[in-house]
Formats: sequence, C-alpha cells, structure tokens
Amino acid sequence: MHNNRLYCLMITFLILLLSVSGFQCQKQDNMAWWREARFGLFIHWGLYAIPAGEWDGVTSYAEWIRTNAQIPVDEYDKFVDQFNPVNYDAEAWVRMAKDAGMKYITITSKHHDGFCLFDSEYTDYDVMSTPFKRDILKELADACHKAGIKICWYHSIMDWHHPDYLPRRSWETNRSSEDADLERYIAHMKNQLEELVTNYGDIGVLWFDGEWEETWTPELGWDLYHYLKKMDPDLIINNRVGKGRSGMAGLTKEGEYAGDFGTPEQEIPATGLPNLDWETCMTMNDHWGWNKIDKNWKSTEDLLRKLADIASKGGNFLLNVGPKPDGTFPQESIDRLAAIGDWMDVNGESIYGTKASPFKYLEWGRCTQKSVWSGTRLYLHVFNWPMDGKLVIPGIYNKADNAHLLGDPETALDVTRQEDALIISMPDAALDPINTVVVLDVKGKPDIGNRPDIHAEQNLFMDELTVEIKSDREDIQIRYTTDGMPVTAKSPVYTAPITLTSSVKVKARCFRDEKPVSGTAESFFEKVAPLKSIQARKVNPGIRYKYYHGNWDALPNFNKLKSEKSGVTKSITVSIREQVDYYGIVFEGFIRVPTTGMYRFYTESDDGSCLLIDGRHIVENDGIHGMEEQGGLIPLEAGFHNIRVEFFERNGGDDLIVSLKGPDMPKQTLTKDMLFH
Repeated sequence: MHNNRLYCLMITFLILLLSVSGFQCQKQDNMAWWREARFGLFIHWGLYAIPAGEWDGVTSYAEWIRTNAQIPVDEYDKFVDQFNPVNYDAEAWVRMAKDAGMKYITITSKHHDGFCLFDSEYTDYDVMSTPFKRDILKELADACHKAGIKICWYHSIMDWHHPDYLPRRSWETNRSSEDADLERYIAHMKNQLEELVTNYGDIGVLWFDGEWEETWTPELGWDLYHYLKKMDPDLIINNRVGKGRSGMAGLTKEGEYAGDFGTPEQEIPATGLPNLDWETCMTMNDHWGWNKIDKNWKSTEDLLRKLADIASKGGNFLLNVGPKPDGTFPQESIDRLAAIGDWMDVNGESIYGTKASPFKYLEWGRCTQKSVWSGTRLYLHVFNWPMDGKLVIPGIYNKADNAHLLGDPETALDVTRQEDALIISMPDAALDPINTVVVLDVKGKPDIGNRPDIHAEQNLFMDELTVEIKSDREDIQIRYTTDGMPVTAKSPVYTAPITLTSSVKVKARCFRDEKPVSGTAESFFEKVAPLKSIQARKVNPGIRYKYYHGNWDALPNFNKLKSEKSGVTKSITVSIREQVDYYGIVFEGFIRVPTTGMYRFYTESDDGSCLLIDGRHIVENDGIHGMEEQGGLIPLEAGFHNIRVEFFERNGGDDLIVSLKGPDMPKQTLTKDMLFH
C-alpha cells in the first residue's frame, strides 16, 4: 500500500513537471520562428508616398509630411483620391523579399496619418475609398502565405486623423479637441486590430509605434498587450505597445514592460541587448517613406556588414523599403535587395537561427554560432582579409575539428594552435570582398577567454581612484601592469582592488599555468585638476532662458537663431513653453556646487538636449521619440560655474530633467537653490 502511494506521488510529480516543461517550451516556441529568421523586410507605404517628400518647395519630408509640413487635415485628405498604385504586385514584392533571404515582411497597416492600407469596417479613411479599391494587405498576406513568408503588421497608436485621438498637433489651431474622447479612440483601435489579427490568416508580429505621447500610458500598453495575446497567444508584439523603450536605443528602461522584443531604430546596440530579444529597424537611405530627392543610399557592403553585425549580437535586422506611389520599389532598393540575396544564397546558413558571438571583440570581423552534434559551429565573418594569410581567433580553448569556407565546403583549411589562439591558414584572396564566411567546428561549448574587465566608477579622478579587475573565467590568474609594459607571466597577480594616485594605463590579462589564456585589456585613467570656480560678485536666484520656435530633427545652432522671448525662471523646466510641439529653449546662468570634486551631470529629455559647464560640452543627448538619459563627468572647484542647457522639442511628448551627482551627493534633480543668474 505504501509503495502504491509513493508510485502515485511520483507519477503525479512527473505529470506536473512535464506540464510545466511543456508550457515553457510552448512559450519559447512562440518566438522560435522569429529567432530563426533573423532578417525581415520593413515597408512604409501610404498617402505620404504621393507628395514624394515635397511640400511648398521643401523636399526633406516623407511619412511625417502631414505634421512636419503642417498640412491641414482637409488638404491632406485630397491624397485619398490620388492614391492609385496600378503597378502594385504583391507577389513581386514577396518574391524580392524572399530572394533577398528575408523571412518575414512587416508593412504599415496604418501610419501616424491614420490612413489604412486595408479594408476596415470601422473607417472610410482606408484604401477602399481610393480609386485603387483593393485590400493591399489581403493581397500581400496571401502572397506571403503562399511563399512561406511570415506577414506582420506595423500599426501606429498615434493617429493625426481620427477625431478622438489626443493630443492634437499644436499647430492645428482650427481643429477643436473639445468633443474628443481617447477611450472611444482606443475602442476603435482595438476593433481595427482585431480585424488585422483575424481576417488575414496567420500573423507573425504586431509592430506598434507612436507610443511616446503622454496620453498613452504604461497601463494602456499592458491592457492592449493582454487584449491581443488573449486573441492570439502566439502573436509576437514589440515593446512599443507600451513604454518599454528609451529614445531610439530600443529597450533600455529597467523593470517590467509590455512587449516581446526591443526595437533599436537606425542604430545597432554596441553590445546588443543581452538576455533580450531585439530587432534593429533601419532605412536604406535617410527616409522611411518614399522621398524622390533622397539619394543617400547605404551601400550593399554597409548593409551586408550591418546584417552580420546584428546577428553576431543576437538581434534581427528589419530593413526598410519605401515604395513609390505607383506601387513599385525604388530601383536602388531593388538592386540592394538582389545583391544581398546573392550573398545570402551562399552564406545564409551563417545568419539564420544563429546565436550571438561568444567573443567580445574580433578585429577582423564578426562571429555567429550554432550548436552541432559534435560541439559548436562558429561562423567567422571576415570583413578584413588577413594580409599574411593567417586568421587569428583569439582566446579560444576548444579543440578544432575542421575549418572551411562556407562558399567552398570541399576545401579544408589548416588550423593550428598558438598559445590562447587558433590560427586558420587562409587562401590568398577572399571569396567575397564584403564578407567571406569561414566555418570553424570546435569540440564542446565555446570555451572563450575574453579579456578581463577593468572597472572603475569613472575614468577621470582628482585625488585617487579604486580600480577592480574581473573575469568570468575559472581557474585563472589575472596579471596586470600600470607602467605601460606588456602583461607577462612575471607581472603582478591581481588579488585586490588597485588604488591609483596618478594618470596610468592599466593593462590586464588572464593566465593559466603561467600561460596567457586571454587577450590583453587596457583602460586609461586620468588624474585631473578641477575647473576653477567663477568669482561671481552679485548673483540672483533663478536662471535665464531664451525661447525659440522651429521644426528641427536635431539640436540647431541656437546662437544663429532669433529667440521669440526671454526671461528668468526658477528652475530648468519645459513648463515655461508656449506650445507643446516645435520649440526650443536655452537656459543659461550659474550653478553653485558645494564642494570640490568630480560631478556627473545628466539630461533626460524628449526630444534632444545638451549641457555645457564653463563652455565645455559635458552631456550630448540629441535623441528623439521618447525620454532618453545621457550623462557626463567633470571636475569642479567649489563655487559658481557657468551652466548652459539646450533643449528642443519636435512633436510628441516633451520633457526635460537635469540632474547632478557629486561628492557625498546622491543623484538629484537640480534644485532652485543651485541656480543663479
């Protein structure tokens, strides 16, 4: 009887364990196809393609033309009667994406202008009201399903057209918001999203944007996320459904956030986004939508190396095309897609389903990896062909199985060991001058001796500085030097933090059994003198400001602009603004620091900002679309110093927070008792 009871308990435990494991696998599988894909096509298309970036003689616009050119809604709506892309061929679009090696397509179902490319029951502001009268998304979804490509929708939370969306554009003075109801708009948006999820077959991703305005809260983001997941648990949703990003950096905010992956825009994170799924979206030229003047096209070499760089950091690459109003792709985009496809035909294996590189740095290129039955397959993306014919893979301790060029698998390459490195003998010339991929199979999981980390609170100091050296390697000794000499087996062993009292370059390397098992890490730490304080004889509380009107994509040179007004304010704040969009403010005066020491200043802003102390640029924070924080360090003598803060706001949310951290001073927002003029 006892044995039977024990047997039943064991069976119950195994069932529960399998259930939990099954749930975890199912959760993992939701993202499995996306991680396997690594490469997708972004498409920005809508009414904004018709003016092709030009309005009233200005030719720098694209998908934001409605608001950047301040086109009244009635005037912009005239494009509806002109939208007739007679050369639109969904199967041709999908064929170009597939031939380029792309595994999914994300297209704008609705951009910020509110116009829908699909047949919606909930609005007449859609493609069925145009002369074209064909559901563009239906045709594209059908073509994708037929070709085995995942179809995904971009959908803007912000809507410049819908009468219930808030806030209005600040320049729309003749468009009242008195009867607008944001909750009614959200209900409308959910209805349209249900159409997109249920009417077009299997959908891979809902890619949101326009979430940065203050009316869209984190709570609304979570609500929409759960609403969609309940409708389709397998649906992948990006972090812009809520407030999960900071500026263009993708996913930098700490804590809980709605969304399944981060979205760096027009940039590749230096170290990826560790332990997070992420996808860099990027234009081929300078605009997302079609701009007939924009000829600043990225080269095929640049795009291919960006693809390898992104994959080597564990991310996906969503590369954009802005179709022309007739429904065709620009020839420059077609040419680049074809060239990328030629490379992917040979080397796609080194991108699809790969994981991030185990190496922190490779001077000749990048690395991606996969697990294979015998151990690990390393794909070495060689950008810079070795002149001596020797490709050095530093800090690797696995035994090599074999090596060959991915484009020539029948020709084996010799591999030898030299201390902590494997050396591959290479052919005289690269198979591909942009990126030749070498396959290196090694035994077991990657056993990589990355350089140790040299860490201090900052690289500048006034009196003394404590430096720590760490490594994630086991059974090693860290040896170091502070005299500029190479690190050898006879150099001092690191056992405790080092105290610096002068400017030095610290070098460190890992050793095992008196032999080096990593490359050498280097960091320079500089001892500096504080900037002398200013003898301000008579100061008054508060800080002066100048206020400007303008439409900028980056911080302008305010010294060349005429201000609209000026005055004195108690603190550095945007609350003195006269409008919520298209303005700039320059604050200038004195800041008083209580003690001599190192001070770190921060600006957190939406959109861009910079901070100068005594004429020196300390913080550059020229971001856009969302609050982003940057900081900078400076040594200051106690007393008064000049401070200047520049800020601009294009549109969306607007805010500016300036903070300070100093000796025995926790990080805090600048207070009114610190500021003078």
